Amino acid sequence: SNHEVSVELSVNNHAADFTLSTSSGTPISLSCLVQNSSKAEELLWYRGDGQVDLKDGNKVNISNICISPATETDNGVTFTCKLRRDQSVKVSVILDVQCESLLWISVWNTEEDKDVTLTCNAKSNPQGQATWYKNNTILTLQQNRYQVYQTSEVFQLSITKVVKSDNGTYTCEVKSSLGTGRKNFHLIVEDKKTVFPLEAVIAAVVVVTLTVLFGIVARKDKIFKVWIDLVSEGKK
Repeated sequence: SNHEVSVELSVNNHAADFTLSTSSGTPISLSCLVQNSSKAEELLWYRGDGQVDLKDGNKVNISNICISPATETDNGVTFTCKLRRDQSVKVSVILDVQCESLLWISVWNTEEDKDVTLTCNAKSNPQGQATWYKNNTILTLQQNRYQVYQTSEVFQLSITKVVKSDNGTYTCEVKSSLGTGRKNFHLIVEDKKTVFPLEAVIAAVVVVTLTVLFGIVARKDKIFKVWIDLVSEGKK
């Protein structure tokens, strides 16, 4: 008959484009099915703009692809199933891969009057909310002393001109719909070191002398030439 029913596709029972949410490390299976067809219809799969290689026997009327497992690099990627003879007939799936945040402990040694920035890398999708604690109590963000900065992947706490009373354990706690992650920083503030110019000069001379000695042992002629050039430069 001339009244051929229009062929439609569905992916995982969706007849229109959709977003599939999953967590990182989970295998995903996408199944594309031809609806209302009385004959063999060949299917194509695309990942973004690139065509996916399908084995024979996985192309006609039904076609399955597996992403095993989904990772962060699949987040935001579009998979599209198309009808080969009319590629305007298609269904797309956008992957929304949610990843857990990874948090760990670090120790910070610093001295008085220095500025310190504690960085918490928490890549989480959906974006998490960060709370900062000091010695297990919520940090009251005093103006001018503490500054908090946040992007979708990084949470930072900056402390300007640290003092001894800033010693302690700072915790960055990130909460998202996937759960809660924490990172601890042990901040150790030491007395300000004073470097006497004389010590600095002696240190510099020792380094130069050692370097020259090593150089002489390695390549005598070249070093002496450079040394003589330097001395004669100085006399000019």
